[in-house]
Order: sequence, then C-alpha cells, then structure tokens
Amino acid sequence: MDVLTIFGACAVGVMLLSYAFEHRAAYWVLIFACACAASSLYGWLAGTWPFGVVEGIWAIVAFRRWWNRKRNTHTS
Repeated sequence: MDVLTIFGACAVGVMLLSYAFEHRAAYWVLIFACACAASSLYGWLAGTWPFGVVEGIWAIVAFRRWWNRKRNTHTS
C-alpha cells in the first residue's frame, strides 16, 4: 500500500466516523466536511476526477451545514 492509498483510506474512515457522530455536536459536522475535502483531494491526486468532484461538492454542502448549525446554536 502506498502513501496515497493510506491517505485516501484514512480520509474515508474519518468521514464514516464523523458522519456517525454528527448528531452529537456541530464540530463533528466540521470534521465530516474536512474529511470530505481530504477525500476530494485524494480523488484528484489518484486521477479519479469524478470522485474528486463529488467529494468536493459534499465538502461544500457539509461546510454549509456546519456553518448554519453553528450559527443557529449561537442565536438560540
């Protein structure tokens, strides 16, 4: 296994873990968003640009969910 494959496996593993814990706190949504961005980077570096595009979109969606959740928590 090369370094790139290990990086990709770790990114997807963190995505899975953080997705499972999103209901506990807003920072898990942020961790999920960062893991999606890391998975996107892996996709681009591995030459699988469709994976990189989709994971990049998921990262944007997750960052927005985190931002909205954080904002709504502070205004309540």
